[in-house]
Amino acid sequence: MPSRPVVTDEKLFCPFAGEHAYPGKDDLYQAHLLEQYKLYVESAQRISDRRQSSNSYFLAVNSALLAFVGYAFPKESTEYLWLLGLAGMTLSYLWYRIVRSYRDLNSAKFLVIGTIENRLPLRTFAAEWVAMGEGKNPRLYKPVTHVEIGVPWIFFALHVFVVVKTVPWHRL
Repeated sequence: MPSRPVVTDEKLFCPFAGEHAYPGKDDLYQAHLLEQYKLYVESAQRISDRRQSSNSYFLAVNSALLAFVGYAFPKESTEYLWLLGLAGMTLSYLWYRIVRSYRDLNSAKFLVIGTIENRLPLRTFAAEWVAMGEGKNPRLYKPVTHVEIGVPWIFFALHVFVVVKTVPWHRL
């Protein structure tokens, strides 16, 4: 397993805008640092909101595709329903990739937040992570991503079933 990336002060803090750029104005520096920290934490929350919105979208589209196939299967010719299965498989795979992308983006954001917290009076995210066993004890913390990543694959399997059941095999 690759080692966890580290965000260093040198990479995060601008050398020309650091504490030395505020001679005799430590309070102003801390106020600016805290304001930027708040904005960054808010951006992490917006990523989580977008992630949830994306999950809702893919869940709705995949459910609608399967519902349509279920409705049409006994009534209509199944000649072209396999195309919906292929579309659903593609959507499910894209959903899986997007979940992973959001997971990676959130992980990077929390590394940056942790580095900023090293310069603040409290390290709330770092303390919370320690309280959660740093992700090593599933009784304390099981990342939601572990469940999130499985859902697209369940839909993928259902769409494979649709393809298998509806492809006009006798014509191939």
